[in-house]
Amino acid sequence: MSALQEYLRYIVTLTAVLDPFLAIPIFIGVTAARDDAARRRLADVVSITVFLVLAASTLFGESLLIGLGASLPAFQVGGGLVLLLMALAMLNAKVGEMRQTRAEAEELEAGEVSGVVPLAVPLLAGPGAISTTIIAAQAGGIPHALALIVCIGVMCVLLWALLRAAHVVGARLSTTALNVATRILGLILAAIAIETMADGLKVLFPAFA
Repeated sequence: MSALQEYLRYIVTLTAVLDPFLAIPIFIGVTAARDDAARRRLADVVSITVFLVLAASTLFGESLLIGLGASLPAFQVGGGLVLLLMALAMLNAKVGEMRQTRAEAEELEAGEVSGVVPLAVPLLAGPGAISTTIIAAQAGGIPHALALIVCIGVMCVLLWALLRAAHVVGARLSTTALNVATRILGLILAAIAIETMADGLKVLFPAFA
């Protein structure tokens, strides 16, 4: 796989994992009683937090794996399983407990949210996005890590723009349209998840390669 293909795959995977279409109705619900200035501030905080969490995963993910004594193939299998569970929920147009527990959902509905927890983490920059980033960063090298951070920045700018325009987008797109987009991303994510798991299993069990 060429470097360009690798970065494009990462962007596609990150788009599916973050699923901004799933975030739009949740953001609208959270900010329904807020004014435009408060909505913009929350969109800023959420986008910056997602960027910082994923950038940190890029830079320190390998050290974390080494510290935990986990091999990359094992992490690929585990991370792929997390992505697959998220994909199955997305195919049903649901958030899924991998992204958000019932308690976190109640916290959002009550308006007790700073934008960092649980909206940015773990709803957006959760286990799926973090594991995807750590796996992608294992190719090694500072230039590679910087390129991934640029990809993360591009995605966070897109996320920021969608959250800023969430109420406009939500008014123009029906719930069905947003759910269809989520299901399409879920199908893509399921394929990527299975491939990620297969790559890890080939290394762990060479006889099955």
